[in-house]
Parts: sequence; structure tokens; C-alpha cells
Amino acid sequence: MAHAQTHQIDREARWCRQGHKSGVLWFTGLSGAGKSSLAIGLERILFDQDMRVFVLDGDNLRHGLNGDLGFSDADRQENIRRVTEVAEGFSGSGTIVITAFISPFRIDRDNARRVIGEQFHEVFIDAGLEICEARDPKGLYAKARAGEISNFTGISSPYEAPLNPELEVDTGTEDFDTCLERLRKYAISAFHL
Repeated sequence: MAHAQTHQIDREARWCRQGHKSGVLWFTGLSGAGKSSLAIGLERILFDQDMRVFVLDGDNLRHGLNGDLGFSDADRQENIRRVTEVAEGFSGSGTIVITAFISPFRIDRDNARRVIGEQFHEVFIDAGLEICEARDPKGLYAKARAGEISNFTGISSPYEAPLNPELEVDTGTEDFDTCLERLRKYAISAFHL
């Protein structure tokens, strides 16, 4: 039976060392809403301000850690469960984690909040289905509409929008730079010591 090890350096000591709090900015939204682009942009800004920050991106983790998972509801839940554990570990090390995952089900995001605790910040990257489908940067909506992809969020699988996110940015009505600036201001406020 495995036993969890207790670290001798607590989260607050790590915060004092690096000059900011840690936590998880959990970006959720439809494919094409701009989650990954905003996450990478925000990571650069925070890093340039001497903050310890790292992006966990859904597509990247599907090539490694979660490469054995498909897109059934059960596999999506396991995908988010694994990401939650990784994000919580990074946060515990004093890092600001930005996750960019569709994470379509509220129950999975609620479980992430429960595991991560008060350091969890749900960020709804919204653009609306019509806008995301018109953008279709990876050609996935077209394939889903043609029946080539099953269980595609927003088309043949549901997306449950957050009810009370800590922050919502609408990439359908606001330009990229405006959304990025709103995210920057939120992160600076949330992780300020």
C-alpha cells in the first residue's frame, strides 16, 4: 500500500521564496475558443514578470501522459482527473499552472476544484459555438459535422458551461489583446502576496 510523503517545505514558504502565490488557472471552453493561444500568451507575460508559471495543454498531454485515452465520456473524465493531479502537484511546488482543456463536464471541473482547493481559479474562455465552428482552426468541426469524428464537444457531445467562473473572457466579442490583458490583471491580483 502506498503512503503519501509529507514535504518539509510548505506552499507558503515557496511563495515567500519566489514572491508570489501559486495556483491553477483552469481555462475551459469549446475547441477554437482560444484557450491554448491565451494560455501561451499569458505564460509569456507572467514569466517575463519573473513569475514561476507553466502551461498544461490538452493537445500536448494527449500525445504523452494521456495518449492512451480516447474521447468517450469515461476517457474524458480520466483525462481531466490526471490533469488535475498534475496541476495540483505543480501548484504545490509553488508554480502558477495554466491549464487549457475543453473539460466539458462541470462535475470534472468541480472535482478539480475540490482536489486543488482554494488555489483553483476557473476561467471560462467563451466564444459561442457558431464562432468556434467558423474559426475551426484544426478542421475538427467540419469533420464532426461530416460524421468523421464522434463524441465531439459542442456537436455530438455536450459542453456544460461554468455557472460561476472566477473569470470569463469572450473571445467572440473582445480581441485577443484585450482578453490577454484581462487575464494578466486577474492573474497578478490572484497570485499577489
